Amino acid sequence: MRRRCAAETSPPGPASKITFMRKLSAVVFCLLTFSQPAAAQSAGRRALSGVVVTASGEVVPGVAVVVTSAGVELRAVSDAEGAFRLSVPRGALTLNLSGENIAPAVREIAAGDSAGGLRLVIEYVVPPIHESIVIVDSSLDPGVERRNEEVYRGALFSRDDQLFDTLAAGINAGQHEGGGKSLEVRRFGFNMDHGGLFGGFKVLVDDVQQNFGTQGHGQGYLGQLKSLTPELVEGVEVLNGPFSAQYGDFSGLGVAHVRTRESLPDVMTARVQGGSFDTFRGFLAYSPVLKNGAGFIAYEASRTNGPFVSPLRYRRDNLTGNYTRNLGGKSALGFKLNLGRNDFSSSGQIPLDEVAAGRLDRFGFIDADNGGRVRGGTAAVYYRRELDGGGLLKADGFLTRSLFDLWSNFTFHLNDPEFGDEIQQHDSRLQEGTNVQYVRPHTLFGARALLTAGGNLQSFQTNVGLYPSAGRDPGRADLLRSVPSGCPFEDDPARPGLPDRFNSPCFLLTSARARVTNPGVYAQQAVDLFGGRLHLGGGLRYDYFRFNVEDLIRPAFSGARGEGRIQPKASLAYTPSHSFPATVHFNYGRGISSQDARGVARRPESPRVATTDFYQLGTSHNFGRFSASAHLFLIDNSNQQVYIPDDGSIEFAGPSRAYGFELKNSARITRRLSFNGGLTRVMNAFYRGTRPREYVDGAPHTVANAGLTLSDWRGFSGSLRYRHTSNYRLDPLDARIRAAGLDVVDLGVNKRLRRDLDFNLAVDNLFNRRYFETQNYFESRVRPGDEPSARIHATPGYPFGVTVGLTFRFNGK
Repeated sequence: MRRRCAAETSPPGPASKITFMRKLSAVVFCLLTFSQPAAAQSAGRRALSGVVVTASGEVVPGVAVVVTSAGVELRAVSDAEGAFRLSVPRGALTLNLSGENIAPAVREIAAGDSAGGLRLVIEYVVPPIHESIVIVDSSLDPGVERRNEEVYRGALFSRDDQLFDTLAAGINAGQHEGGGKSLEVRRFGFNMDHGGLFGGFKVLVDDVQQNFGTQGHGQGYLGQLKSLTPELVEGVEVLNGPFSAQYGDFSGLGVAHVRTRESLPDVMTARVQGGSFDTFRGFLAYSPVLKNGAGFIAYEASRTNGPFVSPLRYRRDNLTGNYTRNLGGKSALGFKLNLGRNDFSSSGQIPLDEVAAGRLDRFGFIDADNGGRVRGGTAAVYYRRELDGGGLLKADGFLTRSLFDLWSNFTFHLNDPEFGDEIQQHDSRLQEGTNVQYVRPHTLFGARALLTAGGNLQSFQTNVGLYPSAGRDPGRADLLRSVPSGCPFEDDPARPGLPDRFNSPCFLLTSARARVTNPGVYAQQAVDLFGGRLHLGGGLRYDYFRFNVEDLIRPAFSGARGEGRIQPKASLAYTPSHSFPATVHFNYGRGISSQDARGVARRPESPRVATTDFYQLGTSHNFGRFSASAHLFLIDNSNQQVYIPDDGSIEFAGPSRAYGFELKNSARITRRLSFNGGLTRVMNAFYRGTRPREYVDGAPHTVANAGLTLSDWRGFSGSLRYRHTSNYRLDPLDARIRAAGLDVVDLGVNKRLRRDLDFNLAVDNLFNRRYFETQNYFESRVRPGDEPSARIHATPGYPFGVTVGLTFRFNGK
């Protein structure tokens, strides 16, 4: 067996000032040591091994462990599991720990002390996430979950709902209309619709908010996510509540912050994939080697017809680019560009009683004109500078332009028996924003502390409307020359004998120009006491909203209003002993969700900004290869006013409460095989102060996920993923009206054929389970002569489907 001298003359980073004699002694020591017979060498040496962890037991890779003994330095670096191992002399040892954003630490080991199985605890000066030019949460709290690039690099995604499934974290996201429309998001027993109700679920991509306020189809609409290309995702941080002062609007039930890459590992990357349901997708990227920077340009094209009787005709094209310039050793300037378009037809949500009776196929349709068209683009600039003393300054700004048209028919012939109830929703939007963040490590009462402060400005101007349409023609009201039978109306003063299209449900018509400005400021202070065993944090955020609406149909519904909200934050984490891997956590945060500006102008006396108070208490444990956490949660939502863009009406939801628990675990079974799982259980969700009690409906009370992941075993990588949701109620009073749950298993396998070629396989719904994604209960009329009926309407989930692909990589960096 070949032996190598492990002595080094300097640790990583800047060259150490080591004397010539010290270097010479190290070389002589190595030569003498390795010139001895194996038995003699073993007699004079011992094994040094251990793991590098944080105070809460999280393993830390990439930490330099420099051992000094008898004037000789030996060095190791902790691996992906935080482990290290060295052969060292039997004498006294001095261990020096160092690394990026890590406070230097020293550990002394006497000659007679054990040197195996050490547990070395480090502290971060600045959280490692700040190495990116993008502003993200500075917390190291266990309320933050992270998904790295490995989850997305080999996956064959063709729809954004597949990307959302990787987040897990108790999130249940149902695709609408085959995947063309924004997802419906459900979490902690609340249905947030498309992302903006009951506190909201905030999604950002590189610090650009994806939730659109006062949107044509729904508050907090997340349709812009379709321009996100999975291969470009570097990581995702999921906050399990409004615990960070950095995030304001729509953060009540958590935040998902997606970070995209600044460069790719290969100069050229190409992927082609195809499979069931006429699915085709291509990806092409160029990422050159740049002397003082990093960058890429990438194009994605995706096509599918889905399993539907009326073809989905889903078409998505995205163009994404990045260039980051290093401005010396301590600052960087970055530019990002994203352009996307999305066109689709859809079958909508179909009545399940018609499916059960055999009159309608599970993948059938009633109105073939449903569908949409979306165009969008975002340009952003980012700046990062390292300051003296370990501080950081980050700033960014962005501009987004989008065009949105959606055609839907939810109730079929309920209001207009002659021409049907089809509507067109339109949104033409310009959105701009800027963010700045200052991070400063310091000492507080002699303890290590971190101050994070900053501000945000979000603003948008939108032309938004709702039009009665037929065959995607937004002039259905003009088709009438007489009053249709069965249509409620009031006489139009300007056209006697004809219905007033502004006030009849048969001819829903709204049009408005809305402008909303949202400045916000925040500060968050964290301090570690007792050697990092006690972590205390507190924060405060203030947001102000200015709503301005010019109603083009009903001038009386125009107006301008403003309102502000303070959002306190608090956290505590206590580890009784470094020798026992258990930490107790408490988190509190107040989140906010703004209301649609049209509802604010129409009902100025109602709440303009709703609040969510989120409490979390639990424990986390790290046992090397196995980690687990258990948390209790209590969520209180305030009153909220909901503007319904589908019909121009306003609903009022009283204060609500949900409580339950979460269990999560991960285990590294072998070096190549790992398991992770999670369970979110809502014990109750109801509206406070109601008699008889009314329950929050539209979201499952049990959400579970599990995954078995294989990493680089003989060229194979892959995962087997399981997701579960319970059935759930669809009516606040009648528990018998329920949506069905789901149990779905997906499989993904990658095989490295050559250095520059991978084979990819994805199997969706491996066991071909029959399930429905989005389910809602409301009244509709399927055929003109039918009686109206309250029934469950649903979008079917995709059946068993196979996708195969090849990934080509050229000129690895």
